[in-house]
Amino acid sequence: MACLSSSQLQKFQEDGFLVLEGFLSADECVVMQQRIGELVANMDVPLHSRTIFSTQDEQLKVLDNRDYFWNSGDKIRFFFEKGVFDEKGNFLVPPEKSINKIGHALHAHDPVFRSVTHSPKVQALAKSLGLQMPVVVQSMYIFKQPHLGGEGGVSRRLIRAPAGSIPVTSFLGSEPAWDNSLFVPTPVQRGALILIHGEVVHKSEQNLSDRSRHAYTFHLMEALGTVWSPENWLQPTAELPFPPLYI
Repeated sequence: MACLSSSQLQKFQEDGFLVLEGFLSADECVVMQQRIGELVANMDVPLHSRTIFSTQDEQLKVLDNRDYFWNSGDKIRFFFEKGVFDEKGNFLVPPEKSINKIGHALHAHDPVFRSVTHSPKVQALAKSLGLQMPVVVQSMYIFKQPHLGGEGGVSRRLIRAPAGSIPVTSFLGSEPAWDNSLFVPTPVQRGALILIHGEVVHKSEQNLSDRSRHAYTFHLMEALGTVWSPENWLQPTAELPFPPLYI
């Protein structure tokens, strides 16, 4: 089981993040990577849906003109790095080197990732955090490709516009100029779990190695006494309501 100790819980509450080394075994990591390899080998993404993923403002128009991203919350879909397609949408690099991430519902549709997300140790971890009725909002398999970077934060949020509005999304807030000295580098080993509170500003620097960095990530929300904002770009659907973690 993966219940947090009192000292670990206190550290998470103070820092907003916690590294749990060895949360997944080497064999579990291999199984996930092999499954992702199968998904990539069999992916069939139409030319018009080969959408690059970016949280930058200049990509909003691209995302708004395509429903591939917009309607991906209850599906497994592929999103790509910049510069991996020619003007016709053909791959310029091997497909497995082109992907930014696969999302947003691996936890619901793929048995390998569903078993990881809903494993007893994840459930025990959530219970030790005090989550009473957590639901799985989304999941992603992220490829940190060599020499390509990205970052995240909570000062700017991608929101859904009212029905019939154009554009259909916009950013709420703005990204401040963060002092890089305030970020704490957190190296981890294969199989580690990084637990991050939703309000913690975090980022991932460029991958300067010659190998992709793989990570499986999923987002949990407490459903008891809470309401999912209709502004959020990702919404539950009739086909896939947010599944409960405790099943």
